[in-house]
Amino acid sequence: MFHFVNAKENIVQEAIDGILSASGGRLSRLDGYPFIRVVMRADWDKSKVAIISGGGSGHEPAHVGFVGEGMLTATVCGDIFASPSVDAILAAILAVTGKAGCLLIVKSYTGDRLNFGLAAERARTFGLSVEMVFVEDDISLPEPQAARGIAGTLIVHKIAGEVSEAGGTLENVVVAATRAATNVMTIGMSLDTCSVPGSEKEQRIAPGKIELGLGIHGEPGVGQVTFESARRAMSYAVDAFKPRMRSETYVALLNNLGGSTALEMSVLARELLVSSIGSRLSHIIGPSAMMTALDMKGFSITLYPLNIDDELLLSEPSPLNSWPGMRTLGEPSVMPMPHGLTPLKFTPSSNPSVEGLIKRCCDTLIAAESELNALDAKTGDGDTGSTLAVAARALLSNLENMPLGDSAQLFLALAQELNQSMGGSSGVLLAIFFSGAGDSASKGHDFKVALREGLIKMKKVSGANVGDCTMVDALEPALNALKTSLSDAATAARKGADQTKNITKANAGRASYVSADQLIGNTDPGAEAVARVFEVLVE
Repeated sequence: MFHFVNAKENIVQEAIDGILSASGGRLSRLDGYPFIRVVMRADWDKSKVAIISGGGSGHEPAHVGFVGEGMLTATVCGDIFASPSVDAILAAILAVTGKAGCLLIVKSYTGDRLNFGLAAERARTFGLSVEMVFVEDDISLPEPQAARGIAGTLIVHKIAGEVSEAGGTLENVVVAATRAATNVMTIGMSLDTCSVPGSEKEQRIAPGKIELGLGIHGEPGVGQVTFESARRAMSYAVDAFKPRMRSETYVALLNNLGGSTALEMSVLARELLVSSIGSRLSHIIGPSAMMTALDMKGFSITLYPLNIDDELLLSEPSPLNSWPGMRTLGEPSVMPMPHGLTPLKFTPSSNPSVEGLIKRCCDTLIAAESELNALDAKTGDGDTGSTLAVAARALLSNLENMPLGDSAQLFLALAQELNQSMGGSSGVLLAIFFSGAGDSASKGHDFKVALREGLIKMKKVSGANVGDCTMVDALEPALNALKTSLSDAATAARKGADQTKNITKANAGRASYVSADQLIGNTDPGAEAVARVFEVLVE
């Protein structure tokens, strides 16, 4: 596994300098490289209670991303997944602590507990008031004393930081932080382990499995189960919370462990809302990458019971980009469709022969989904099969409402269905094709002529011709041969599709963006789909 790094031993320092350079002067660091890596607020004047956290690096944006107004005063960065040294933590305490005192927020790992604890003892010998709060929010482990500090730590940062920002005393801050640390609970899930720069990746999670309760350093969880869907994964997480939920209202923090896409995280947010505990969730923080485990392809959920005081603290606006803020969680807002886009109404009619024909075509496209995607992946983004399959499934589900007994109306209905259900350029072009065929059939032309008229319109809009490595390479010869017989049309479509393997330069479609090396030897997926449809009609 390759990473965008230079030397392994310089990763943390170079990352810190990059963050500082882009902070606009908001952050600064102590001059202690390479062993003392402390990032602090540049505007700090020691008049308020200092809030310090930290630990191993690799959890970005935690913890540097949460240094700022209303959260952390400073953070201490260790090596990847390793606790910082006692001297580094002591340096941070001495740098930012004044008469108001200092609170250390420590995730419950042996190294962090020992090093932060010893640094606090040494700081007290300087006459400083230093308190510690340990975060043990991981609920996955059977033994409570083994609980680890994970993403719930961020709730503690925010609550303690806001109390300090408002001028609270050290006692006020400790009480608020202790309340937060005592009540917060988190569980994580992942489809894969993380990749540590300079180390071989552990292949612990088998393909098709998801691990429940793993730590933010890639530590094994409580077990692996078969991965079925985002909904099932969410249910595993939710079930772990239920026995511990004593309050009526909670805020949920939905955290990306580093390798999940924004699209996946949004799906998980929806599943959390509709889960069996969704009615008890009033607010959400995220979904966002906040406490990551490098590139781990997983997520964690943190629940925290809301009272009026903590709701106000967590709702305070933050200037930090890494903190997504707390928002009300609710059902999606839905607005009516604008005038002019109301679908045309067609009168359903029956034609068993046409119905059977459409079903065979749709079944063929659905069955070919993965193969067409594989073809498209060689020169495109690998979604042609899925795009066609989505349209086919939508058409099958609406078949009973189609005007199957009227070819002109059927072509127009097909165009409308494709406009609604099929994305990408293929959907638009096929909608134009069937719309043109419908217009022609409405003028009394038979279906063979109508389909050729539809092709002419599609070619005019797309600019595609035979030889450009598009569906036209199979569709045009097929429609020309259809004048003779369906069998001849299928033969012509197959020949046209196969010939796209020999095309080295295209003037239209996605193929026009790729090199000859990528084109040669690869069948165009659109042309292949056309050929398969005609072949199944012959069968």
